[in-house]
Amino acid sequence: MLGASNTTLLARARLGERSLACVYKPVAGEAPLWDFPDGTLAGREVAASLLSAAGGWGVVPPTVLRGGEFGTGSVQAWVGPGPDMPDDDHDDDGAGRTPEPGAGVIDVVPPSRVPPGWLTVVQGEGYRGEAVSLVHADDPALARMAAFDAVVNNADRKGGHVLRGLDGVVYGVDHGLTFHQDPKLRTVLWGWAGRPLPEDVIVRLEATAAALDSDLADALAPLITQDEVLAAQLRVERLLERQRFPKPPPGGRALPWPPF
Repeated sequence: MLGASNTTLLARARLGERSLACVYKPVAGEAPLWDFPDGTLAGREVAASLLSAAGGWGVVPPTVLRGGEFGTGSVQAWVGPGPDMPDDDHDDDGAGRTPEPGAGVIDVVPPSRVPPGWLTVVQGEGYRGEAVSLVHADDPALARMAAFDAVVNNADRKGGHVLRGLDGVVYGVDHGLTFHQDPKLRTVLWGWAGRPLPEDVIVRLEATAAALDSDLADALAPLITQDEVLAAQLRVERLLERQRFPKPPPGGRALPWPPF
């Protein structure tokens, strides 16, 4: 996948006669990051998937560490219509198409064309100087993703990292920049900033807190640092205490770039 900043490969995971299209990101293809010096991006991808599953968030597609042609890396189930694989002998509906970035729930549009009920994150200028608005739907699945990102401290929730699967579920991908112990939340999902958390989000936060006090912390230990695990626990506690979506930091960098 040529647009990725780190080596990102379309692959197939095989088990006997069965196979699954997946995204393979080998550790050997990761570019060093000065602000994420510990661990690996692949480890953070897997950590995000484990937390998503343990808390019942349903945000991250199944992701594991596996050995591949270029060494150990994260392997994540492909989201959306089946990719056009040279040896694709399976019944993948929509082969040859890739998932729509933004999943139809995040967009950049002229201010006069904001869909009814959508939330405006920020207004600015397009490449030609025209007025544009970064907007997203007031969608419960997207709200859960925004809360999940606050838990994992996602520093890179671009619109292009939100995809819709064949099952209709909205998923988040690209979680290599997560779990830093310092506040680094950068997202296009600020539409609920300061608003009360929905009840279903509170239920998932409680489940996440319980999991972090139990087996989840042990599962995360080989993937991220102990300080990062503790920081995740504190973020969950603060969200439960305040029961509101976080607000962008005043004067700080709150949006990823580019937003898609």
